[in-house]
Amino acid sequence: METAAEFLPIIKTLHERIRDAVVAACEQTALENLAAIAKEEAGDTIYAVDRVSEELIVEFFEREVAARAPIVLIAEGLETGQIVLPGGANEADAKWRVIVDPIDGTRGLMFQKRSAWILTGVAPNRGTETNLTDIELAIQTEIPLVKQHLADTIWAEKGKGVKAERYNRITGEKTDLPIKPSSAPTIAHGFASVSRFIPGVGVEATEIYEEIVRAALGAVQTGKAQCFEDQYISTGGQLHGLMAGHDRFVADLRPLFEKSLNKRGFRLGLCCHPYDLCTELIARELGVIITDENGAPVSARLSVEPDIAWIGYANDAIKTQIEPLLLAELKKRELL
Repeated sequence: METAAEFLPIIKTLHERIRDAVVAACEQTALENLAAIAKEEAGDTIYAVDRVSEELIVEFFEREVAARAPIVLIAEGLETGQIVLPGGANEADAKWRVIVDPIDGTRGLMFQKRSAWILTGVAPNRGTETNLTDIELAIQTEIPLVKQHLADTIWAEKGKGVKAERYNRITGEKTDLPIKPSSAPTIAHGFASVSRFIPGVGVEATEIYEEIVRAALGAVQTGKAQCFEDQYISTGGQLHGLMAGHDRFVADLRPLFEKSLNKRGFRLGLCCHPYDLCTELIARELGVIITDENGAPVSARLSVEPDIAWIGYANDAIKTQIEPLLLAELKKRELL
């Protein structure tokens, strides 16, 4: 494996196998069984449906990739968060680090509410400090609902743009898919959101959202909707919303609320991790602007532990409209 691009057909095959296996499990297994807790981990809860995909990953990479070049595989669900393949190889000898989220959006999928996504990023091995910014190839594949016959796959190689295709589960046909972020200059009449889909951050996240919208669009008028909010419980799904023009602004600020929660005697719950955001390269290649809470590029080492805050703007005009208001609100609340 001399270049990241060589991983593309291999990872696409893995994603297709995971997609098909998970959809089959959803078709054949009762929701209550898929939603059963299989394991509690520090970073997340592993449900029975997660096990369907995780069982495929290590065996696949060992057989299809590690026989050609040693890799460090990083994934939610692995015993220590990562494994060096093939077995017995040294971490320092690995040329690549591959970070995977086998199912991003488990909760929505296992209750058949919304598609989940398989996420993978490939970066040269720069040791333990290998970063999201080092990723050279990113791929994300949709795991559709049982009643849904179309599913998308989007990928990008750094500096070489984005490609996408749509898969028809009924016919087996794949077709090229045009994908483009919104070019609207404002969030008015579009979708914008601040993540608050789990308990613990709702009040403050809601207040921040309300203040930003009010400052950007003015006071609410009776009988009118200034803009709309959508809570997609999947970082990959949120990124796709920005890529495909569905959303204009998304902010996941959960790690910033830890201090204020602690002061009130509460603890911070689940946050976004690097494996959740490992396909943000695709969004950036499309022109979507992804930043951290300070407006800088998102930077986090490729491991399962770090909590990440991130913000996505569909284009420069949206960023110009929203970023100063958001940063001012975060500073006012002493969250930065």
